[in-house]
Amino acid sequence: MVIYHLSTECYPVAKVGGLADVVGALPKYQNKIKDIDAKVVMPWYNKSFVYDHEFDIVFDGFIHQGGNMLQVQVLKEKSNVLGFELYMVKIPGLLDRDNPYGYQDENFQFIGFQHGVLHWLSAMNIRPDVLHCHDYHTGLVPFMIEYCPEFSPLKGVKTVATIHNGEYQGMMSWEMARYLPSFDQYKWGLMDWNGLINPLASMIKCANAFTTVSQGYLEELYVSFRGLESLIRDEFGKAYGIINGIDTEVWNPETDPMLDFNFNIKNAVEQKKKGKEKLCKEYGLKPELPLFAFIGRFATEKGADLIPDIVWRSIKQSYGALNIMVLGSGNSYIENKLKEYDYTYTNFALDVGYKEHLSHKIYASADFLLMPSRVEPCGLNQMYSMRYGTVPIVRYTGGLRDTVEDISTGGAGINFTYPGVDDVIHAMNRALMLYNHKDVMENLIHSNMNFDFSWEKSAEKYIALYKN
Repeated sequence: MVIYHLSTECYPVAKVGGLADVVGALPKYQNKIKDIDAKVVMPWYNKSFVYDHEFDIVFDGFIHQGGNMLQVQVLKEKSNVLGFELYMVKIPGLLDRDNPYGYQDENFQFIGFQHGVLHWLSAMNIRPDVLHCHDYHTGLVPFMIEYCPEFSPLKGVKTVATIHNGEYQGMMSWEMARYLPSFDQYKWGLMDWNGLINPLASMIKCANAFTTVSQGYLEELYVSFRGLESLIRDEFGKAYGIINGIDTEVWNPETDPMLDFNFNIKNAVEQKKKGKEKLCKEYGLKPELPLFAFIGRFATEKGADLIPDIVWRSIKQSYGALNIMVLGSGNSYIENKLKEYDYTYTNFALDVGYKEHLSHKIYASADFLLMPSRVEPCGLNQMYSMRYGTVPIVRYTGGLRDTVEDISTGGAGINFTYPGVDDVIHAMNRALMLYNHKDVMENLIHSNMNFDFSWEKSAEKYIALYKN
């Protein structure tokens, strides 16, 4: 069975969030299953990965986007270093940029990517068994292969779509239709939602099956989906919740090259303490105090707008009996407020930006990880933290409630219900009491590291879905 994963992100080539981690791991684990050949197709970016590896040009052609003729090149990474064949689509001026997102013409960018991929597959008469489309950036593909004459060689190819985050739907005005490949005008309604082209809605309507990245998140979408609630209820018969996994080869505290002190379950307590001492020394924190951490984008969906108040209230109410460290970037107000507190409080440390090496060190060194998310389709951070013996403090939502059970019922973390500062502070107070019971903390470190969040089970579930 041949599967092509279509995505705008793939770790380690280009990463903004969890989408990259999934696409960088799932195909690799699928390829470990007998008779499966999974590949990844993504846009070309000016990233170090593309300059550090050799590529062959496997296709060179042209597409029309509106009145513009665009060159499309498809380049294949030579060595399959990622554990799967990697193809990158290059369109000069459109798909040759530094980053996946943040450009004024994103709609043209994503239309060009989808058009370019399908033009290449059709022109070369490549007919996969499954096209697996990830998020709205590839959401028009299931429609295009059925109703765009240019892609008739692909008509009937099965499509599976995964919703990684339903908050982003890619809506655009119908004026953009003239930049799409020619399509059957009678089928326009399959792209429409409330008078706009909605790629995510189209993906749900046209894909043979669609998944969310946890069962809990699927259940939430039935009642809260930014206007698509009725659509997903109508299409529930082809909806599946499959929890993400993590790449346990990359996220392995015993072999992780990004850690200063590697460890396994037997020596985790001692080695984590060494890592914490070094990290605290580097950032001016007190290693004898419990270390709480937040890692992620400064976005309201992640609850990052709560972090400034959490910092000053927790330090004030505990009389400085804890450390807090934050790694992330995004909303400028949140960032500036945290910079102010970084200057004010000796118990607080901030590092702005996306830094993969530092994130690994924090997961391995922190005592507790804060995830006050308003929306969390799956969440990978809590899995990384548990893999590295760190106790997650999570809001009971989406994939977090699927993966983190509260310690009061024999689980591995601390849950709270409402995404507000009071609930987070209460959860942190519970964590402080837990921290003072060293034997309980040590048992939690060991039990958390024993959890199996590997991709093997989830990869098998996706293969079963493809076959179905």
